[in-house]
Amino acid sequence: MGNGVSPQDWFSLFLVFETHTSAFKANLTFMEPQLPSNGLSHQHDVVDGSPSEIGCGHYGCSHYKRRCKIIAPCCSEIFDCRHCHNESKNLVELDPIDRHDIPRHEVKRVVCSLCNTEQDVQQMCIQCGVCMGRYFCSKCKFFDDDVSKNQYHCDECGICRTGGKENFFHCDKCGCCYSSLLKDSHLCIEKAMHHNCAVCFEFLFDTTKDITVLPCGHTIHLGCVKQMEQHFQYSCPVCSKSFCDMSRVWEKLDEEVASTPIPEIYQNKMVCILCNDCGETSEVHFHIVGHKCLKCKSYNTRKTQTAPASCSSRIEEMVR
Repeated sequence: MGNGVSPQDWFSLFLVFETHTSAFKANLTFMEPQLPSNGLSHQHDVVDGSPSEIGCGHYGCSHYKRRCKIIAPCCSEIFDCRHCHNESKNLVELDPIDRHDIPRHEVKRVVCSLCNTEQDVQQMCIQCGVCMGRYFCSKCKFFDDDVSKNQYHCDECGICRTGGKENFFHCDKCGCCYSSLLKDSHLCIEKAMHHNCAVCFEFLFDTTKDITVLPCGHTIHLGCVKQMEQHFQYSCPVCSKSFCDMSRVWEKLDEEVASTPIPEIYQNKMVCILCNDCGETSEVHFHIVGHKCLKCKSYNTRKTQTAPASCSSRIEEMVR
């Protein structure tokens, strides 16, 4: 650091800590529209080997196992699922004017994968009697043969989730479902998931990937957080607050500051800083290693003002 190494490099050398607490790793897995009882079918009552179970698990796409295809109301084309439609209709090669997502709740017609009969959205095929999805949501027009995901429909969200309704709660202020582990501990942010992931830019509200809630309340894909850690990034990409215990890193930086002398012209230089972790502003001595918050002792800070005029003028004279 004494040779001008950035604080980020020291993070990579000294960072040893547990990144995920149990609450932090309360993953939220979200899926396409589906639904439980209350006017919807939850796992159709069939016995393995019955005619309605023919082909179960052998049809569908990479996103879902199901025994029907959907007819997109927007373009009248047939696709295995909404994701297949959206991937096909949002290719870079397409004219931007023609790119679009399927209005999932407006799907009216499906095609049975076994007998190719076109019909209204329903769980049982009217022609061959096969169950087109062991989990079926009439509100979301969603089918899935893999019921191990424990799908459930959230009326407040307006879509289906996975993980079991008993394990999640809907936060009215955040406008989304969170793990029950976070019920009394998460920081509420309005429409917390109605935005794109700050790392990969995928829309979070209906993503099929695992999501985690950072201590600051912002949401992000769990996989994206892990990628950030691999690149020694430990602060929220939205608000810059540290999302894990950095105390051992700050101790190492204390030692580095103490052992790194700075040129005489900088010794009396003061700078104003803003702490990204606690929000406190401080006036501290300038140092090439980093600037420590006087309140919470964090080095996750940024300069907000330049040096005082007296010190700045002296530096300019030395440069001349």
